[in-house]
Amino acid sequence: MEENRVVLCGANAYEKKYYFNEAFKSLPESIKEELHIIAVLFTEEVGGVFTIVFEPDGSVSLETDAAEEDILYDEISSGLLIGEIKRKRQELFESLSLYYKVFILKENAAELLKDQDVKE
Repeated sequence: MEENRVVLCGANAYEKKYYFNEAFKSLPESIKEELHIIAVLFTEEVGGVFTIVFEPDGSVSLETDAAEEDILYDEISSGLLIGEIKRKRQELFESLSLYYKVFILKENAAELLKDQDVKE
């Protein structure tokens, strides 16, 4: 993994486990529950390992991987499902990115919001 990337949460279909990074425990419960549902449903549908990661610039990445011997894992389906999640939950991921930039990277919230208004 690339340096300075931070895992927010993930699910593992092989171990039937969900992980949430306690460094982000200040997130609202509703957001934590939504992340949990996204990650677990992904691994239930596609299999493998699914993670939501903060990149060094504060953007959010969705990643999936599978064990080499997992013949049931479908890379095409996993890619399509990630695309669907990104589209349907775009606002959630934009909000998480803003949260990370303000509270973790200590960027100026007013500037970030002004830049966001310009993009819209």
